[in-house]
Amino acid sequence: MLTINNLHVKLEEEDKVILKGVNLTVETGKVHAIMGPNGSGKSTLSYVLSGREGYQVTAGEAILDGQSLLEMEPEERAAAGLFLAFQYPVEIPGVGNMTFLRTAVNAQRKARGQEEMSSAEFLKVVREKAKALKIDADMLKRPVNVGFSGGEKKRNEILQMAMLEPKMCILDETDSGLDVDAMKLVAEGVNALRSEGRSFLVITHYQRLLDHIAPDVVHIMADGRIVKTGGPELALEVEQNGYADILAEVL
Repeated sequence: MLTINNLHVKLEEEDKVILKGVNLTVETGKVHAIMGPNGSGKSTLSYVLSGREGYQVTAGEAILDGQSLLEMEPEERAAAGLFLAFQYPVEIPGVGNMTFLRTAVNAQRKARGQEEMSSAEFLKVVREKAKALKIDADMLKRPVNVGFSGGEKKRNEILQMAMLEPKMCILDETDSGLDVDAMKLVAEGVNALRSEGRSFLVITHYQRLLDHIAPDVVHIMADGRIVKTGGPELALEVEQNGYADILAEVL
């Protein structure tokens, strides 16, 4: 599904190198997790894959389902099936949640050569998915993320993901700032969207989120590259012992 080869990235303004040769393959239908200390490049990787400005790729490639992501505009990457759930979702005053969702869904359907959803069809689908994610109907009527709690913002992003039906879902520390109950709800939403044709890359600091999502593969990132890969037991090792022993082996 997603293949990253020898990816090197620097900040454009500061000329600071952040990613120093990332190699990663996420197979179709699999859930991969990335853990690592602060400053290791985890969020930068998600930003570069989604097409955020301010970063310059100096070497390497990122291929999504046979297409070069790095040659696409952000909206083209979304149409190709990439979705990024942000660590800190922004508020958009004046833009209703329903309007935002319907516009996004139909823009992607149009880009893929599909018919746009009618108002009635969209309303039926969004209500069904919101109910499954335990999202109150009142949230759908409010401006995007305005006045939402941390948990509501993250559940709203999972709703966006459910409506857009991407192939490759990247969650950038989506557990940040959530209490236990909110984290469980977000994890349940992610698990409900798992399928043979959809892959996930979950970026997190904490084992507790992975307790609920159960990744197939866990990667440790440090100093701008993937330094160790293993199964779910690798996340448990980090939870118990921290990163020091692992980093001492590889750096």
